[in-house]
Amino acid sequence: MLTTFRNLFSPPRHMILLVAAAWIGLTLTEKRAERHGISKENINNIIFYGLLAFVIGGRLSFVFQNTPAFLKSPLGILSINPDIFDPFGGTAVSFIAAYIYGQRNGLLFWKTLDALTPFFAIIIIGTGLSHLAAGTAFGKETDQPWGINLWNATRHPTQLYETVASLLIFILLWFKRHDTRPGILFLTFAALTAGSQLFIQAFRGDSTLILNGIKQEQVVALAALAVIFILLEYRIKEKS
Repeated sequence: MLTTFRNLFSPPRHMILLVAAAWIGLTLTEKRAERHGISKENINNIIFYGLLAFVIGGRLSFVFQNTPAFLKSPLGILSINPDIFDPFGGTAVSFIAAYIYGQRNGLLFWKTLDALTPFFAIIIIGTGLSHLAAGTAFGKETDQPWGINLWNATRHPTQLYETVASLLIFILLWFKRHDTRPGILFLTFAALTAGSQLFIQAFRGDSTLILNGIKQEQVVALAALAVIFILLEYRIKEKS
């Protein structure tokens, strides 16, 4: 019974990694916030409300998508099981909450995104490590010497590919010369991240296949790249 109690209230390793990434990301973001004209207080608040909305929104989104199951067991809504969560729903609610906070406090949209870019970059690094710890986002089977043993097979370490790519993107942008045009930093980060995902997804073994074998995740990454390039061109032509 004691073991069961500990397992119930001890967060899994991949969740600890994400919490650590959030803390590091916030610390680094605070160091650069003022160069984008955003105060540390506003950065702290927008990240706090965004994370709170992410957790609540992700849980509620999952519940709404699985309403019949929770009608039978309503207390399941309060479970600490991290699998009862919809990351896409959580992300959507998080951005809505952050946007509302920014609007109410007079924060400029593109400058705020630039200020938050280090936070996003560290979170994605932490996500790659959490995937490795949890054994998720695994790769295809391979006979390459750098393959890792996972789920009874030697596979591409796509979690490490994701982590290394995200780390390189963070380093590149952290030392990048500050661009006076708001939005360029964030859009560059978004383009590099989408591009890396387009490449890494080719080695994933758990992708969703559509239209005779085309990977859904690559289609999404390619569509994101197209939108990002349009926004980049727009921001480059804008004077402010």
